[in-house]
Amino acid sequence: MKYILVSGGVISGIGKGVISSSIGTILKACGLQVTAIKIDPYLNIDAGTFSPYEHGEVFVLDDGGEVDLDLGNYERFLNVTLHRDNNITTGKIYQHVISKERKGDYLGKTVQVVPHVTDAIMEWVERVSKIPVNGVKEEPQVCIIELGGTIGDIEGMPFVEAFRQFQFRVKPENFCNIHVSLVPQPSATGEQKTKPTQHSVRQLRGLGLSPDLIICRSHSPIHTSVKEKISNFCHVAPEQVIAVHDAHSIYHVPFLLEQQNISSYFMTRLGLPGKLKHSVINQWKNLADLTDRIHTAVNIALVGKYTQLEDSYASVIKALRHSALAVHKKLNLTIIEAEHLEDETLAKQPAVYHEAWKKLCLSDGVLVPGGFGSRGVEGKIKAVEWSRLHRKPFLGVCLGLQVATIEFARNVLNMEGANSTENDPDTPYPVVIDMPEHHGGDMGGTMRLGKRRTVFKTENSVLRKLYNGSRDSVDERHRHRYEVNPDFIHHFEEKGFNFVGHDTEGLRMEIMELQDHPYFVGVQFHPEFLSRPLHPSPPYLGLILASCGKLESFLKRGNKLSSRDLLIFSEDDTDISGCESAVTAVKLGCSVSESA
Repeated sequence: MKYILVSGGVISGIGKGVISSSIGTILKACGLQVTAIKIDPYLNIDAGTFSPYEHGEVFVLDDGGEVDLDLGNYERFLNVTLHRDNNITTGKIYQHVISKERKGDYLGKTVQVVPHVTDAIMEWVERVSKIPVNGVKEEPQVCIIELGGTIGDIEGMPFVEAFRQFQFRVKPENFCNIHVSLVPQPSATGEQKTKPTQHSVRQLRGLGLSPDLIICRSHSPIHTSVKEKISNFCHVAPEQVIAVHDAHSIYHVPFLLEQQNISSYFMTRLGLPGKLKHSVINQWKNLADLTDRIHTAVNIALVGKYTQLEDSYASVIKALRHSALAVHKKLNLTIIEAEHLEDETLAKQPAVYHEAWKKLCLSDGVLVPGGFGSRGVEGKIKAVEWSRLHRKPFLGVCLGLQVATIEFARNVLNMEGANSTENDPDTPYPVVIDMPEHHGGDMGGTMRLGKRRTVFKTENSVLRKLYNGSRDSVDERHRHRYEVNPDFIHHFEEKGFNFVGHDTEGLRMEIMELQDHPYFVGVQFHPEFLSRPLHPSPPYLGLILASCGKLESFLKRGNKLSSRDLLIFSEDDTDISGCESAVTAVKLGCSVSESA
């Protein structure tokens, strides 16, 4: 097993996750099996109870693990299925150590950070690195470990010490350290500054780790003289200083890294087998170039409640971009604060209210994503009502399905006061209720989580056709503790509000479609978690197609667009390395079937 540790300096949020994912992509292009671990040095057991404003969205894995959004990047780039233990937190490590102490595993010794906590970290990494992540029982050959935060953070010290020991435990020829640092460029002088990187590397060395590669993040390409200065003061060869400047798309990053011969460095430094397939890296470049070339836009309004931080909806936005790219459209996303659509805002801030409604009215399609709590729900309900009445393409995800149900109950079924028991426990029409799995008490891990099966109950379903009409069921990831009340279903379906997908027992409503509407769909699951660059999520693809006026023709042609349009779609599902025909289609501007 070869281990690559990716640490960060100067500031957090510097792009370690994208760098780690891109390195993994390059190594996979060399024919290697790659896994990834994300370390978050906070005391929380997992990311499940975080506000989206803390660390962005909570990404959900197949096994129900609620983890950092960087694991979403790993899955999308590497086409792997990770597990909850691929996300290590200080909370998990301390819980593990204390549990062992309570059972007497330490034989009465004083339990300390060194060696007990550091040993637990090393054992955890060695164990998880061997777990297959590619759908078969093939053990990974390379494990990429991203250490969250920045070097010098007090909460990250046990992990840094653990890896100081770990490099000798696994032998230096099997361990490589990459340090990602910021090279700022003050606008007053325009000069790229190396001093922060020098200090960060000095601090890293003082803690016992020496960087093999220094990856310099900057706004604009780094000058050769700057790279030479970093090389000189940080004691690495010039070719070990890698520059990654800001790009229009993260798909550019693997190509930027490989331009600087990073795969050759890893082959030599770690003694890895294999040879880079340049065609795979070129596919990523072609995909990135396509995102830069597209100019025709599709306007989507995302009506949410965590609008101050775009990462709160990271996977949702990526799923929209995957789908827009698939039909050769540029995503023009407008994020609308749901509360701004409410009557209360009209009374207090009329300008804000009218601006929000103007944005909604100018959209080609509307998306209402998931969320928790009562704030903004009435605004989401108004957005759903507007989409239904004006026949505007609509997709509701999780809470989005629930507010669509509430809106229809109130305005079509005349159930005055209909609501979710989350927002109004005393509602006369509880059309959305909490599930038996949620029994109160602890908040963490009490929801319906992870991959669950949805069974289609009819062939006359738009989503069934989008998923591939021959399939009777689909597997998608869930994260919710409220669901549509099955006692009211017959009232809805009598009026054309059809629940076309159920769970395997037929008790839980998973997919809703409104009759006689261009595209009015709600799903209880979160399809964005399984969306991939060359395999967009079908519900999101349907929204984009309907917003472009192409859904009907797409379905009539057997899930293909006309020769005038572009569809990036792979028979190989999510593996970009198997999509030569799709990339050829990118170049030619035609459909995949024609280019093949």
